[in-house]
Amino acid sequence: MQSIESKSSWNVAAIVLVILALSFGAPWITIVALKTIAMEVGGQRSVPALASALTWVGFGAGGIFMSAIAERVGIRWTVIFGAFMICAGLSLSSAGKTWQLYLGQGLFVGFLGIGGMNAPFYIYVSRWFDRRRGSALALISSGAYLAGAIWPPIFERAISYLGWRQTMFTFALLELSVVVPLAAIFLREPPEQPRAGGLLHPSSFKRTVLGWPPNLVFLLLAMAVVFCCIPMAMPQAHLPAFCTDLGILPSHGAAMLSVLLGTAFVSRQLWGWISDRFGGLNTVLAGSACQIAAMSAFLVTQDEIGLFTVAAAFGLGFAGIIPAYILAIRELFPAAEAYWRIPAFLLSSGGGMAIGGWLAGALYDYFGFYAPAFAAAILANAVNLAIIGTLVYRQRKTFARYAFS
Repeated sequence: MQSIESKSSWNVAAIVLVILALSFGAPWITIVALKTIAMEVGGQRSVPALASALTWVGFGAGGIFMSAIAERVGIRWTVIFGAFMICAGLSLSSAGKTWQLYLGQGLFVGFLGIGGMNAPFYIYVSRWFDRRRGSALALISSGAYLAGAIWPPIFERAISYLGWRQTMFTFALLELSVVVPLAAIFLREPPEQPRAGGLLHPSSFKRTVLGWPPNLVFLLLAMAVVFCCIPMAMPQAHLPAFCTDLGILPSHGAAMLSVLLGTAFVSRQLWGWISDRFGGLNTVLAGSACQIAAMSAFLVTQDEIGLFTVAAAFGLGFAGIIPAYILAIRELFPAAEAYWRIPAFLLSSGGGMAIGGWLAGALYDYFGFYAPAFAAAILANAVNLAIIGTLVYRQRKTFARYAFS
């Protein structure tokens, strides 16, 4: 059968990457300004940490709602709408009150804004590819990390000169001026039509997946990603604050975050290549093992050079996990179910990121240092490894059974 992939497929993926790299910049303002915002709300880091957490929960939940709308009206319109909502959310957040920060980040930036882009884009781009779908998903999912590599140093300087409120408002205008024309011009209908059967795995044609009920396997994947994203979120949400606690300059903390996410962006392309050759679940298992090793290093590292090294290692390790999960879902379940399984899965992912970011702030407020949060992250990662290891074992047994039948 002739491949649906073409030059247009990669052009679309590149435009999606640009849109996500800009749109995912919005939540990083709160992360970079975490200590500054905390000082304005009684010194509680859990307040801006919760605002960031609400963004993750918001775009996870919004992805389910907005993906259903995108299926009906086309992704171009949900993306344009999302850009306007991100602008509105940043404008509301910049007013400075706690409730405005929560509402602006959770509802407008998260649920209606990035929610109209992130999950719909995974579904949209997966329909442009069949042979190198893992690589394409790895590319577009790098948008969040490209945003993290580019924007924190810029925001750190902008906040020092303009303040965090004016930085939010300025970035809101940039979001509108770039995303709306890109979406209007380049986002069109994909070539792939929904198929009745699954894609890569023989069990997708039966009533079971890996020998178990399909929804049980999906529930285990959703549980696994929660425990995977708890440790994934902590360095991303708290690294600049952690660095300044150790006496490291704020600009160096922002640079360290950029190193972490820049490394993640580069390595994610390698993880995409790996997932195309070894499958989604095997790639998740390998990435999770790398993540727990790097998370353990954060627990025992205190000096600046060491933290730069650990940050780079963490970026190398965790980068391929989420797109590999998405590929696994496309491998294990029918393509016609992607429109609801992928957004529901990303809601679980966003929930894990939210828990991780908030939990680190709450544990810091209670203990006064970050070591208990890092220890909790390692424990959560271990649970993830146990779940994914079980699914990989089931997958290998299933393949062996079909190979000898």
